[in-house]
Amino acid sequence: MQRKGVSSSMSFEEEEEDEDENSSSSSQLNSNTRPSSATSRKSIREAASAPSPPAPEPSVDVEVQDLEEFVLRPAPQGITIKCRITRDKKGMDRGMYPTYFLHLDREDGKKVFLLAGRKRKKSKTSNYLISVDPTDLSRGGDSYIGKLRSNLMGTKFTVYDNGVNPQKASSPLESGTLRQELAAVCYETNVLGFKGPRKMSVIVPGMTMVHERVCIRPRNEHETLLSRWQNKNTETIIELQNKTPVWNDDTQSYVLNFHGRVTQASVKNFQIIHGNDPDYIVMQFGRVAEDVFTMDYNYPLCALQAFAIALSSFDSKLACE
Repeated sequence: MQRKGVSSSMSFEEEEEDEDENSSSSSQLNSNTRPSSATSRKSIREAASAPSPPAPEPSVDVEVQDLEEFVLRPAPQGITIKCRITRDKKGMDRGMYPTYFLHLDREDGKKVFLLAGRKRKKSKTSNYLISVDPTDLSRGGDSYIGKLRSNLMGTKFTVYDNGVNPQKASSPLESGTLRQELAAVCYETNVLGFKGPRKMSVIVPGMTMVHERVCIRPRNEHETLLSRWQNKNTETIIELQNKTPVWNDDTQSYVLNFHGRVTQASVKNFQIIHGNDPDYIVMQFGRVAEDVFTMDYNYPLCALQAFAIALSSFDSKLACE
């Protein structure tokens, strides 16, 4: 089977860390111009007759006053939140356990810190702690705001807030203290071992008609986002997927249009869309330097959801390569 290269989205000519750095980020795909209120199925139907929010205005700077509140708040409708992720591999063990920092990109060129994440050591599965303090990535710290955890295969990930795990509770708890599931990511396994564009599904809680996130606090495995999605119980969830790259005969590669926000080919690059409106980019992520990546997100995602989804792309998934 012939191996194919990828431009601006994913490269299969070399290993992940040695991708072609001279790839173009252009393609024939439509731009991110159409707004969408990505909600649960019921809300999508009800919102169909409502006035559409204005087209995204990337030039608008968003103020961050309360950091913890900001990273959990869905992006304002009609505004693209532009961010940047830097990967720090320096230090004795950061080659294996790098730290990732998320900053808000402002129009004046200044960066505003939002989140930091790092893979935990001695965990049976991939487990990333996420904090609102770049100097405190401890599980018991006051700045701990959430985590990303994978299954044993590294193909399914769940994003939690900092609530209590119901299985580890020593006494009955008020429902408000149980942890929320904020997102789930499922990478399609590639049993043949063919290196091609990754296929991923992203499941997030639905949105109410007043644009607030539905609170999902599972007490058992049957109530989780992944279980609801797998059982087709989609009443209170939103199913998103990555946009399929288009094969370009001129460059002999798969391409996605990142509109200049992504400049280097990588198997990690992706765009997330809703099936009802494939031109509305809910989130996009891609490489611009060896350890620098852009991450832009729109409604209904919040910064914590988008950052954790991006972290899942960094993780090694042997069954998906």
